Amino acid sequence: MKLPDVDYIRPKTLKEALDLLSAHGDDAKLIAGGQSLMPMLAFRLLAPKILIDLAGLSELRGIEITESGVRLGARTTWHDIERHPSLKSAHPLLAAAIGHVAHYQIRNRGTAGGSLAHCDPVAEFPTLVVTCGAEVVVAGQDGERVIPAADFVLGPMTTALAADEIIVQIRFPAWPQARRWGFEEFARRRGDFAMAAAAVFYDLDGDQRALDPHVGIIGDADGARRLTDVEDLLAGQRITRSLLTEARALAERSTTPSEDIHAPAPYRRALIGTMVERALAASAGISLSKAVA
Repeated sequence: MKLPDVDYIRPKTLKEALDLLSAHGDDAKLIAGGQSLMPMLAFRLLAPKILIDLAGLSELRGIEITESGVRLGARTTWHDIERHPSLKSAHPLLAAAIGHVAHYQIRNRGTAGGSLAHCDPVAEFPTLVVTCGAEVVVAGQDGERVIPAADFVLGPMTTALAADEIIVQIRFPAWPQARRWGFEEFARRRGDFAMAAAAVFYDLDGDQRALDPHVGIIGDADGARRLTDVEDLLAGQRITRSLLTEARALAERSTTPSEDIHAPAPYRRALIGTMVERALAASAGISLSKAVA
């Protein structure tokens, strides 16, 4: 299917991009990697008059690892994350989750900022930033503002990004080396959109009890979100096989997945519970198959 007629411009600086965005208002659409935007244009779900391509803004690309955490420039691609030599140790959950994003060709073009702005409810990155308590830095004509991820992601395809703003970076808090974590995803084929997924992490106290557990899911009708009921269940507890079973059942009760051509809602609900259980098992080194046998 052919794209609609649209003007194209490629600014060389962030200021130029912001000026163009301000000048053209709702007639303009930003393009970062285009892996979500181009199909929407092809299907006529969007029809902007002008595309502002951020590909020339090298200042928005890059990965920085410091004692404060990990900073991703908005134009950092999934492939940049995959091949970074230190990211697997600096933030293993981020590296593991991004390994599930789409296919090789898409990972070469798709960007962190583009995915977050698009905010597809079955994409890995929005759930990851919400689960990890990341911060989103956006720039506008009045300067920059920092938005906690939980306030940035408002729902499926809906964010707090204003029409005249551009995402410039995403900041993940520092990741303790001893932190326990797990990420599990179910898709019809690896690289396809997830039918369900779960990201979990927590620290341990001296008695091996979970501190400040975070549990995020993909597959709920409300989009990226944390399961606070499950987090409350885990807090202060040792992660045991019986607790995994409780967490799975509670996760199923706490979600309201939608129904589509791929799966009915009860099936998705069961998948979410299974992914939460598997991610917790991975975090604690518990073999589910051995426990069942």
